[in-house]
Amino acid sequence: MNAEPASTEEPSSAVQNLEHHECWAMLRTVSVGRLAIVVDGRPDIFPINYTVDGGTVVFRTGEGTKLSGASGDSPVALEADGVDPSTGMAWSVVLKGTSAVVRGTEEVLDTARLYLFPWQAGHKDAFVRVTPDSVTGRRFKVTDPLTWWTQHSSAAKSSPE
Repeated sequence: MNAEPASTEEPSSAVQNLEHHECWAMLRTVSVGRLAIVVDGRPDIFPINYTVDGGTVVFRTGEGTKLSGASGDSPVALEADGVDPSTGMAWSVVLKGTSAVVRGTEEVLDTARLYLFPWQAGHKDAFVRVTPDSVTGRRFKVTDPLTWWTQHSSAAKSSPE
């Protein structure tokens, strides 16, 4: 029996780490992400719409848990992802750093020019800037569901009783 030569191509399940500039390029292609903060000593996560401003990310919010958690000296993380439906390539980028409420008349006016409009109604008068200490990302091919779906995936589940 003849063995086929080993393929030199990367397997379709390979994960590619993104370069720093690629991470920022991907972040510019979407406007929704998730902000992770610490609330009462426990992690919490909030959906946000954001915009990239130089080497930072800016979002708007109103009074509440998100603003309180993003205003302190606690670390924050922001994650965004996307999929190119034509190629089936997905990506995910994570920023880790600190956030601060934008203050000062000139900085507020500069930030207001970013045309950042919240999706949810209400008073969202605070602009928050996330300044990353690290930016990492990866790209991978989305697995066709038929490769992992089995007959048992949709089988009736037994009662937990």
